[in-house]
Amino acid sequence: MFEDHLLLFTGVGAVIVGLSAAALIVWRDLGPVARLTPIQRVALVVALAGGVIAFGLKMTVIETLSHTGRDRLAPTLATVEPADPAPTVEVGRPVWQALPAVAPAPADDPPTPEKVALGRRLFFDPALSRDGSLACASCHDLERAGGADARPTAVGIDGKVGTRNTPTVWNAAFQARLFWDGRARSLEEQALGPIANPIEMGADLDDVVGRLRGDPSYVAAFETAFGPGPTIDADRLARALAAFERTLITPDTPFDRFLAGDASALTPQQIRGMSLFETVGCVVCHAGPGFSRTSLLAPEAGSSGFRLFPSLASPYAARYRLTDDLGAARAGRAGLWRIPSLRNVELTAPYFHNGSVADLTEAVRVMATVQAGRIVGDGPVATQVEWSPETKRLTRRTPSPLTEAEVADIVAFLRALTSDRLSGRTKAVTTAGAE
Repeated sequence: MFEDHLLLFTGVGAVIVGLSAAALIVWRDLGPVARLTPIQRVALVVALAGGVIAFGLKMTVIETLSHTGRDRLAPTLATVEPADPAPTVEVGRPVWQALPAVAPAPADDPPTPEKVALGRRLFFDPALSRDGSLACASCHDLERAGGADARPTAVGIDGKVGTRNTPTVWNAAFQARLFWDGRARSLEEQALGPIANPIEMGADLDDVVGRLRGDPSYVAAFETAFGPGPTIDADRLARALAAFERTLITPDTPFDRFLAGDASALTPQQIRGMSLFETVGCVVCHAGPGFSRTSLLAPEAGSSGFRLFPSLASPYAARYRLTDDLGAARAGRAGLWRIPSLRNVELTAPYFHNGSVADLTEAVRVMATVQAGRIVGDGPVATQVEWSPETKRLTRRTPSPLTEAEVADIVAFLRALTSDRLSGRTKAVTTAGAE
């Protein structure tokens, strides 16, 4: 009963306490000193307690209206079938979600088996490059590099070295923006970019289309996948590649099994890391089942998927040349980048847009420092004084510490985001290579 009328009791209590306190002050102290009449003393009591009385009245009105509304809704609510009890979630805490087994796709262009088969063939075919030396799979190794290439930056046609790290293609179908700077808004738009890029596959799209049209087996495959009409064109090429990429989904991780009810899927260290992932603030950017605010599955469906990086001053910026490339930012002290997914991050080293950090533990240290404002280490934390040229002010702050043991816990949790089959493929390829 008390919980049902908490606001009412609060309001009445506030009025009683406020009036009592004001009356004591006026009658015992102010009244005698100022020689006030009884009427003047009552008026002063009301004046002094006016704010508390107003607060109490507001609480009483709110309580009355809320109960009236509940009484009106009671008949309707009584007719609703009881639902399964919802999990209790603390306000402001994330709701952990597993990755769906199927990626979203355009309603008018579903990834049929025929399109997927065609897209797979195209993905591995070097005929899409200028000189027949590179395929999509050359930079997006599905077997051992987690869908990336294990290089700091991509190596393209004629051995030309790019300026950015190769993003993974696994689970890219869940992203609302593609490429590090987020310039592509769909898999279809992204698919054609590397083919025509002069330092990647270096091809002319018209030449590629002509080459495919000259292959009878491709003509038949495109007709089977898309039906009659323009047999092969750049649009259908992109759609076929996108159909295949929408099947590159990895919901088979220890994390996903843990959410499905397998309490043994995560180790105690990984569970500690999962908690730190929240409290340190990693989840602010790496949210939702895709572990990225750029994801279509994120709370804002990818609409807030860009962040300044590095957002805080740190020696790491110079050490790893993090601001040599500003991404989508035209100017400024920090770059603007889409938020990458952390799924399979254990397999996609080196890290960041320039591939400057080879070790996952060091990558966590960098992120904790330049994005979350933590000081990593086991010693005492000193107060930092920083000068802002823009505001012409000094700021003082004492960063929260993050111990090396806590960094190790976060890294352990990130390893729980690794697909079982990708991990198995990587181990198999590594073992075969060592023989």
